[in-house]
Amino acid sequence: MRKLLIILIALQALTANAQTPKQRDILRTARCMNDYFMHKYADPTAPVFVKKLRETNLWTRAVYYEGLMALYEVDPQPRYAEYTDRWASHHQWMARGGNDATNADNQCCQQIYIDRSRQLSNPDLMSNARLNLDHQISLARCDAWWWIDAIQMAMPVYAKAYAVTADSRYISHAMAMYRHTRDTIAGGLFNEADGLWWRDKNYKTPYAEPDGKPCYWSRGNGWVYAALARVMDEATNRPIPSADKALIEHDFLLMSSAIRAAQRNDGFWNASLVSTHYAGPEVTGTALFLYGMAWGIRHGLLPAKQYRGVCDKAWAAIASSIHASGFLGYNQGTGADPSTGQPVTYTSIPDFEDYGTGCVLLAAAEYYKLAGEK
Repeated sequence: MRKLLIILIALQALTANAQTPKQRDILRTARCMNDYFMHKYADPTAPVFVKKLRETNLWTRAVYYEGLMALYEVDPQPRYAEYTDRWASHHQWMARGGNDATNADNQCCQQIYIDRSRQLSNPDLMSNARLNLDHQISLARCDAWWWIDAIQMAMPVYAKAYAVTADSRYISHAMAMYRHTRDTIAGGLFNEADGLWWRDKNYKTPYAEPDGKPCYWSRGNGWVYAALARVMDEATNRPIPSADKALIEHDFLLMSSAIRAAQRNDGFWNASLVSTHYAGPEVTGTALFLYGMAWGIRHGLLPAKQYRGVCDKAWAAIASSIHASGFLGYNQGTGADPSTGQPVTYTSIPDFEDYGTGCVLLAAAEYYKLAGEK
């Protein structure tokens, strides 16, 4: 163990020496925020109390660990892995609610289990995740993702399982569920004309904000955008069928254009993307957009000439949201639409802090990589 620590410390030193000044700033900011979180929630097994006690394999905490694993990739501190493994072991590397869980929110934690299984070369750590996905596939239903947040919570789980096992059932079922959400539920939740998603069947036209503009929730669209990037990233490890690849890239490019057009002058995005209602800084949607956009530039899908400036403004906005203590401001609370947790301010405290931190860590890690490329 001591020898491993010495090697990791040496690797960190080499990485630090190779960093650009901008990368050092990005990493310093991400560490500050994450240190605040890990200090405040020092015991990763302790339940969360928000109106009631909740086990920490719920989706809000799972998103935090998505971000922590992204940070660990660029900043391989052993304490990040140890913190993650304590959490995962406490939950027996199992979905919230057990292996029969079909709610995407309860499956999100399995993204991290599969990642750690790969990193540790221990397939047993993802055995429960496979049992869970196998159970859902056996139900032969495609209507589980009736709200768009579910696409981020669960679709990458299937993509990761496919990338590791080469079992095509996983990507086939994921794409069937994606298409059902996209094209069938309430006539389809993706509006190709606008390049944006309705949050669920209750927010489709004629639902509109008071200014008459359609209600496209920033974070909801951010979940889908991040999910598409995460699925495409797994496809670099194991190619997915060409028709599926074409559809995901098509949707990602349409969304990218719409998201780029909706950015505020200060680098943030409004909670309601194309409306002036609830106008103001909001960090979770902003972070998810930066994450997906930086990934798209790095992988040649988005031209840097058009999108790099959008990313730079978004990161500056995100960095301005983080207090000197590491507390994250402008973090919209949980809910289903732009009205959630309003007013969202620099000092407002959301009902859950964890997913906002996770979103920003995802963005920071991907932007860090972009900042190191010429």
